[in-house]
Amino acid sequence: MLTEQGSASLDAREALADEHGAIDERAARRMLRTQIAKLEHELAVATGSARARDGIVWTIGAAGAARGPRLLGLGELERTRDALARRLHEVRATLAARAEREARNRELLEQMLLVPGHHRFRRISAADIGEPGCGVWHVRPRLGLLGLLMDWWQVKLSSGCP
Repeated sequence: MLTEQGSASLDAREALADEHGAIDERAARRMLRTQIAKLEHELAVATGSARARDGIVWTIGAAGAARGPRLLGLGELERTRDALARRLHEVRATLAARAEREARNRELLEQMLLVPGHHRFRRISAADIGEPGCGVWHVRPRLGLLGLLMDWWQVKLSSGCP
């Protein structure tokens, strides 16, 4: 993604250069601001579907914000765009890892429900499969000690909420 943008940046500079090789700075700024706005929007959409337990940092952290308002140069705009692209990539990777983990846990829950004896004492919470609430599926012996001795297993769903 960054290599595509890096080459796009060079192509943009060539496209924005006039016959003397001078870059039309106004057009370059407009193009970079458009790219930054698009990346900020995509980052907002991606972080909107995140949860607190994903560990995604919610702050933007503008570099040099302590210096006050100013007009950013082309290099600073490019660095801002590249930092947003990296951040968007990290957020998407985190969300993809969460989706994969939840899918594996849903498959495990299906197996627990089908064959509880193979998953003795295993627990899966609703949060582990991406569901709201605080329920927990737990494989337990039916009828306590007698069920443990007779190898009778069941899956119990507790509300989990205090």
